[in-house]
Amino acid sequence: MPIKLEGSCHCGAVRFNVLSSTPVPYQLCVCSICRKVGGVGGSVNLGAHAKTLNITQGKGHIGVYKAVLDRDTPDESVASSERNFCTKCSAMLWLYDENWPDLLHPFASAIDKPELKVPEEMVIVKLDSKPRYVRLPEGPKQTYEHYGPDSIEEWHKKHGEYVE
Repeated sequence: MPIKLEGSCHCGAVRFNVLSSTPVPYQLCVCSICRKVGGVGGSVNLGAHAKTLNITQGKGHIGVYKAVLDRDTPDESVASSERNFCTKCSAMLWLYDENWPDLLHPFASAIDKPELKVPEEMVIVKLDSKPRYVRLPEGPKQTYEHYGPDSIEEWHKKHGEYVE
């Protein structure tokens, strides 16, 4: 049975839970979007089953940000993905994209329970947009200029961490 993740924003106005088969926070994205909305180091997203999302408090305090892609270039566009955040404290909660309607990606930073497992090795993606001042986490890691070869689900299955 998938694991129930319980999460909240920093100020406590928004609380939610969702079921996840991919609960290990192994992948750090350091793209400009994740760094600017998630903080200097980037964001770690988990995977979850979108239909199981249960907002238990503060639905009226949830805002949605659709990131600008290729900003200030002729190719500028708006992402299809929706980054959901608390409008009171700005904490990022989860990402949803209608192109993958069964998936939801909670930000690991929003998860309160259970305590998330520490991965043996981190995967760092989008180094092609990381400024030099952003330091990578200590410890074993694989790094990729763009994205790694595995989806979140594939990584969990490959490492025996997928929860049916």
